[in-house]
Amino acid sequence: MVKILIDNKCGEPIYNQIYNQIKMQIINGELTEDELLPSIRGLAKDLRISFLTTKHAYDELEQEGFIYTLQGKGSYVAPRNAELIKEENLKKIEGLIDEISRLAVYGNISKQEVIEILNFAMEDK
Repeated sequence: MVKILIDNKCGEPIYNQIYNQIKMQIINGELTEDELLPSIRGLAKDLRISFLTTKHAYDELEQEGFIYTLQGKGSYVAPRNAELIKEENLKKIEGLIDEISRLAVYGNISKQEVIEILNFAMEDK
């Protein structure tokens, strides 16, 4: 079941909020392969937004391989593409590492201390 929350105050375009939330639900496994997504019109009505805004988000998800559409039947979660998921996770990790690096420099934390923290965190997984 798709869960979308629109924040009108965040400044991010609504289509992008829809796109990001559905994409994250697919990557996190909350939406499963071949699961039927709400219709474009139905989601637009539920969110009280333009049909075109929802269509824009679905079009981007389809272009990137996260969903597929069957004419007259609807849009579905695409089979998990391991390489696509890996690439998305690498982008997230790079962003988090940038933040960790800034915090480490600001807090006078050594590279070795950061590596130890990472090693400890990875052992728990």
